[in-house]
Amino acid sequence: MRVARSPRTPYVLIAPAVVAMLGFLVYPMGSVIYYSLQHYDVTQPWDNGFAGLENFRVLLFEDPLFWQSLGFSVKWVVVEVVLQLLFGLALALIVNESFIGRAISRALVFSPWAVSGVLTTGIWILLYNPSTGIFRYLADIGIGTYDTAPLADPSTVFAAAVVAELWRGVPFFAILLLADLQTVSGELYEAASVDGASRIRRFFHITLPHLKDAIILSTLLRAVWEFNNVDLLYTLTGGGPAHQTTTLPLYVAAKAVQSHDFGYGSALTTAAFVVLTFFSIAYLRLSKFGARS
Repeated sequence: MRVARSPRTPYVLIAPAVVAMLGFLVYPMGSVIYYSLQHYDVTQPWDNGFAGLENFRVLLFEDPLFWQSLGFSVKWVVVEVVLQLLFGLALALIVNESFIGRAISRALVFSPWAVSGVLTTGIWILLYNPSTGIFRYLADIGIGTYDTAPLADPSTVFAAAVVAELWRGVPFFAILLLADLQTVSGELYEAASVDGASRIRRFFHITLPHLKDAIILSTLLRAVWEFNNVDLLYTLTGGGPAHQTTTLPLYVAAKAVQSHDFGYGSALTTAAFVVLTFFSIAYLRLSKFGARS
């Protein structure tokens, strides 16, 4: 028997999802935009009120820390995403081969992804500790000195933070690229081998074109996540020394959470949202994501 269906049935079915989106996405975004147009500092309530575009004028023309944090965020994203992609692709190609112990190797490759950012920071703080970490043991065998503290030295803190995040981020690319590698038809490689194509030519003419969309999507997702990275950098360096590792989200946290200037913090958040939106659209357009070659 055919069940009679009301014209309202589809709307009733999607109503929970719409309510959830309004509550967890639209309302928070609208709230941030609203407060970005206000002077809202709980430590100076007498100055609170409508500010218009004043907060944006200040961050664009009078706040050097905004540009410094934005510049470091871009540098951080580019270095991290490129290195994570290269190492993740290499690991995916390795564990995609057939060899004894492949299952254990895959588990070891993917395991850092299951570790939280705070726990990852704890591990690397111990490794970088000049008294108990790896540099002390290197000094014991004549490499370096006992007072090496990479997290306290402005010349080495960036590299130290990059290595710590690299350890956690590489498995993300390895997992996604390995999943896509396993969908490549073996007949393509066999035909290429019969035609005399070397392993390098098979990689550039079969593997890489097949991975194109996976690489574009994974790099975009990872770029957004690294731009918004807070947990590792906050617990590892706190944005220091001397704001050398302060990303834009860390600067937002300092203004909104620590200084209680929610109006200016909201303006910084809105600026970050605009930057990420334009970057995502431009990246997908330029990379021709989803286009058939």
